[in-house]
Amino acid sequence: MYEASDDQAAQAFLATVHIGDHCGGTVTELTRDGAVAVALDGFPGRPLGVIGPLDLSWVRFAVAARVVEVGQRVTAEVIAVDRDAGRVRLSMAATENPRLWTFLKGLRRGEVLSGVIASIESFGVFVALDEGPGHPAFPGVGFISYSGLSWCRFDAASDIVRVGQRVSCEFLGFDTSNGEARLSLKAMQPDPFQVFADSVREGRVLCGRVTKLVPFGVFVEVADGVEGLVHLRELTEVPVEAPEEVVRVGEKLAVAVVEVDRERRRLALSRRQVVPGSW
Repeated sequence: MYEASDDQAAQAFLATVHIGDHCGGTVTELTRDGAVAVALDGFPGRPLGVIGPLDLSWVRFAVAARVVEVGQRVTAEVIAVDRDAGRVRLSMAATENPRLWTFLKGLRRGEVLSGVIASIESFGVFVALDEGPGHPAFPGVGFISYSGLSWCRFDAASDIVRVGQRVSCEFLGFDTSNGEARLSLKAMQPDPFQVFADSVREGRVLCGRVTKLVPFGVFVEVADGVEGLVHLRELTEVPVEAPEEVVRVGEKLAVAVVEVDRERRRLALSRRQVVPGSW
């Protein structure tokens, strides 16, 4: 057990450590969860530094034991200081790839980055950026998740982009674990839901196409990139147990606007409330 005086000394040491500092130290332990404990230079009494399993390297995606070993000297950048817990979170990837780390740290949320679609994967799309260094492991430094590709519903990323296509995207943030610039392609276009919300009021009757059946209702596309839910109870005057009893995908329906939730981008619709002859 560490004495109170040792805790005070640790706090005094932590007060001198800041995010962005480069610290040297010695690996003292490889934990079961894949983290690495480091005794930092200047305070060798106990390991105050910790390198998480995702902060070890952007090249060798392996267990800690294959990257470092107890007794090894390491240099890493400080990415967080938790004085309450008496811990310094470190990244070896930062010092392993200093050019890429510096480039990504220098980006600002909201700025526009351009590049070429380098690869389409099941989990997202990689973009080879026009500026900055390449990635040591991925086909591109930029990354677009499926949710960031389009405002519209789509079945596959290839419906929106293709390999080799030039794109301009909004920078969302620096993913320090993977060394990626998280991007949004859809942010470069107006949100069709907000445009729709500006022009519609509750009670208005619209004609839409059924795009999906779910146990609790059906989704209806009432404008490009805008879908609303017709709850099962709003589908027909006569209660039904499943939507396929009365509608099918691709069918056109007249629906009334029940509620427009701008914040959550949700549109509630009703087929039951449509007055015959109102459309």
